[in-house]
Amino acid sequence: MESVIERIKRGSFSQFHGGIHPPEQKFLTCSKPIASAQIPEQLIIPIRQHIGQAGNVMVKVGDKVLKGQMLSDCDSPMSVPIHAPTSGTITAIKSMAIPHPSGLSEACIILTPDGEDTWKQRHICPDFHSLSKTQILEKIANAGISGMGGAGFPTQVKVSTLAKINYLIINAAECEPYITADDLLLQEHSPTILDGIKILDHLLTPKNILIGIEENKTKAIAALKKATADIDHIDVCVIPTKYPSGGEKQLIQILTGQEVPSGVLPSSLGIVMQNVATCFAIADAVINDTPLIKRVVTVSGQALEKPQNIWALIGTPVGFLTAQCGYNNSQNRHLIMGGPMMGFSLPHDQIPVIKTTNCILAPSEIEIASPFSSTSSKEVECIRCGQCADVCPAQLLPQELLWSAKAKDQAQLAKLNLFDCIECGACAYVCPSQIPLVHYYRVAKAEIRQQKLLDIKAEKAKVRFEARKQRLEREKVARVEKHKKAAEARKIRMNTDTSAAKSEKSAVADALARVKAKKAQASIKQNTAEGSITSTVEITAESVAPINDSKSPVANAIARAKAKKIAQKNQAQIESLDTLQNNESPSSSQAAPVVIDKKAKVDVAIAKEKANENKPQAEAEAEKISNSPTAQVDTTTKALLIEVVNLASVSDDKATQALNKKVKVAAAIAKAKAKAKTKTAASLAAETSFDRTEPSTTPANIDVMQYSDTAAQVKNVEEAKAKESQQISNATSSSIKSEQDSMLATQADIAATKKARVAAVVAKAKAKKLAASSNKSTTSE
Repeated sequence: MESVIERIKRGSFSQFHGGIHPPEQKFLTCSKPIASAQIPEQLIIPIRQHIGQAGNVMVKVGDKVLKGQMLSDCDSPMSVPIHAPTSGTITAIKSMAIPHPSGLSEACIILTPDGEDTWKQRHICPDFHSLSKTQILEKIANAGISGMGGAGFPTQVKVSTLAKINYLIINAAECEPYITADDLLLQEHSPTILDGIKILDHLLTPKNILIGIEENKTKAIAALKKATADIDHIDVCVIPTKYPSGGEKQLIQILTGQEVPSGVLPSSLGIVMQNVATCFAIADAVINDTPLIKRVVTVSGQALEKPQNIWALIGTPVGFLTAQCGYNNSQNRHLIMGGPMMGFSLPHDQIPVIKTTNCILAPSEIEIASPFSSTSSKEVECIRCGQCADVCPAQLLPQELLWSAKAKDQAQLAKLNLFDCIECGACAYVCPSQIPLVHYYRVAKAEIRQQKLLDIKAEKAKVRFEARKQRLEREKVARVEKHKKAAEARKIRMNTDTSAAKSEKSAVADALARVKAKKAQASIKQNTAEGSITSTVEITAESVAPINDSKSPVANAIARAKAKKIAQKNQAQIESLDTLQNNESPSSSQAAPVVIDKKAKVDVAIAKEKANENKPQAEAEAEKISNSPTAQVDTTTKALLIEVVNLASVSDDKATQALNKKVKVAAAIAKAKAKAKTKTAASLAAETSFDRTEPSTTPANIDVMQYSDTAAQVKNVEEAKAKESQQISNATSSSIKSEQDSMLATQADIAATKKARVAAVVAKAKAKKLAASSNKSTTSE
């Protein structure tokens, strides 16, 4: 079977699917030497110019830097440092627009050159063979070299692979129209490029080195063949001109006949590819200790007076280069970074040149063909012609990708292998509907990348949450176990007969008491909210209880006294609540009034219950007193007797204090009635003595006397009732005051009170008896 090298030497190459042949337009710059650009007034240096992570900035505003000085370091393999393209001062570190299809902004370092172009100290190494592979890789990494063909992959990662390499392919195809940067670099610096190839050969030790270059670069082909004539394992492979033969997978397939599967790196197939400009930068860094601070940029287009290739410093604004090439379009209507097939439009001319910039286009209105230009038709609907699929070098289905991208169907885009698209623009070039297909693909890729980042963040957040949950569970279990062990140890200590154990028992008891009190307080708070409305209604009903005129004055007086006492009690509770809220903490001010109200309710309930229990006994005692031959008791007095017996039978101190008022009122009423009846008897006797005439004994006279006696008695009773009302009022106020004093009375005072009750009962009985005898004597007279 014919080997790859034999086939290449015979001039037979494989073909990739699709491809196009657009106008080359390389004649504008391919015959002109590379010019050196002047130093601009300001350099805009993006911190991230590659695929991967941005480095850490090592300078601050106001620092003076030298040419080649490192401005950011690399703390990870995917980080690439940046360097000062010239000497000067760091005037700002801020976010500015970067070269990207999105036109977004990223952090940039603003360097104002001082015009001296002073280099930092460098260490020249004429023979790289004296360096170890580790030292060479370190030099490449510190020089900030990344792929200069467009992808920007960190070079030190690519060349430090441990896989066995069969083919090292140097990409010199430069297939895109207008671009001649690599062509001119090969023509003028082929020896330096060859040094870079040798360094890669030293690092990777491949079996064969293949330089792929298109047949339209005759001068560069001649220079390469001359430089590699004495190296047997280096072959210059002149391939047919076809776009996009400069793509990595396409060039591998052309030279080796191997097709790189989707999602597979070429290194896994034993193949590594590097760009011509990257080889030049590697040689300059390893041998001359020169970091990547400049590169060759093709500035072309029919809108320029002098299109040419320029050595441009990294960070040079695009407008500075186009002005040097005679760009007179003040509106800057069309500026493209990259070639006409894979480039993107710039929002303005202050976008800086970065490490992957190989071309700046300034086309004229007639030269550019765009759906948005005045010389072209607008975008219309896809007619399903299938030409895009025919020219796709990755063998994708561009029309279906377009539909899924518009629908934002990311799952379908993944099935259609969207990320295998190299964005070559061949599909958009042949589209008769003028659909910017690559634009839709770039947007869809960006959305998918953003969604993946969000998914990664969400997954990390979930992992953190689960870890935290497990940690809390572990801490909870450990805490419970710790408390359990502490309780067991405390129980063992408390069972010992020592003073410490006794004090600990006391402390435990106090703690339990505090816990019970806290629970009771919480229960009171809960019950207060539920019972506040009910208690308010009950108190209001009692306080405004109507006085029944049909009852005796004594009963009405008792009712009024009850109402006044309840009103004073409620007012005292409100005042105590205000005092506690003003003088105590929030917790105590909330609890105290509730406790007072509950305590009073409990005392009243106990008193009522005991009174009900003793009611039969009280009635029996009252009946016994009223039936005695020495006392004639009316219904009102009998009720008072029952009340007194009830009061006397209540043995509970708190209940007795709560009912002191009734006792006082009963005594006052009895005294008032006795006094009133005494006065009535005396008045009747006086009237009889002053009557000088002898009353008739006839029935008629007897009736008149009885009638007059009855009228006098009624009048006297009415007068007695008025006096009784005044006396009851005085007695009520004095009883309320004495009730407040009796709250602090001792057991001896309570006994004296009971004795006073008995005396009051005896006094009432005597008064009743005296009144009865007076009536009897009056009648006899």
